[in-house]
Amino acid sequence: MIAFDSFSKTFGAVTAVDAFSLAVQPGEVVALLGPNGSGKTTCLKAAAGLLQPSKGSVVIGAARLAASSAAARAALAFLPQRVTFPDSLSGFEVLELYRGLRRRPASRIPAVLRQVALDDTAARAVGTYSGGMRQRLGLAVALIAEAPLLLLDEPTAALDQAGMATFYAAAEAQRQSGRTLLFTSHQLADVEALADRVAILVDGRLVADLSRKELVTRVAACGVLRVGVGASSPGLEDDVRRAVPGARFQGREVVISGSPEARAAALEVVRGAGAQISSLAADEGRLEDLYQDLIRKSP
Repeated sequence: MIAFDSFSKTFGAVTAVDAFSLAVQPGEVVALLGPNGSGKTTCLKAAAGLLQPSKGSVVIGAARLAASSAAARAALAFLPQRVTFPDSLSGFEVLELYRGLRRRPASRIPAVLRQVALDDTAARAVGTYSGGMRQRLGLAVALIAEAPLLLLDEPTAALDQAGMATFYAAAEAQRQSGRTLLFTSHQLADVEALADRVAILVDGRLVADLSRKELVTRVAACGVLRVGVGASSPGLEDDVRRAVPGARFQGREVVISGSPEARAAALEVVRGAGAQISSLAADEGRLEDLYQDLIRKSP
């Protein structure tokens, strides 16, 4: 449905994206992840035809239409990271405008308003909407076209928990209808709820292409267990290091990295070595930890 073929984009002397290649299959939900400035939004804008490649190409559909072509744009809907609408228009009037532009039937408006939980506030002026309501209105604009491809840039950034639940339900409905989604996010919860596959960008380069399960496993493996030890048997450090590769000693604290299962097994090794455990503290893995690990390993 989307193919980035060695896509590169430069802005003056700055390379935002460098030789990025990724194929998104019809009906697939793919997340673009990465730290700030990694090139995620640039890739999404190129797929929406809003940016021309400096090198390589971005094509849409089996016909491999250039993303900037009118035919390609007709096949997709794009939700930008920051959505703005005239404050004086009501939510209903905003959707009426975009419904007309996309030549969809009037019946689409109430259906979409229900999907994004704005049916009770559609008559209100957009100027009275909260940030999360504006974001949901932007999602409604993207959904009204019934396009086979949805491009969503940080779609949950301004949403509270209720808004996120609404978004997840709407996105899942799109998946069930066979539509293709490519979205950016900083939230592991978004990936766990939606993504089939995850592409991770660092400094404009693709550094990992993982399934959702693989990503969650990699993030969990970035967790750290800190074990405070009091009096211990002779040779404790040697015993632990032999049994737990990568364990570090910081004063009277043993620092163990790895998956929850690996950390639990390591704790039993520490206990078995005769250590008197005085404290335990666990830091679960975060996406940011995985990013830093990938950055360190990037050539």
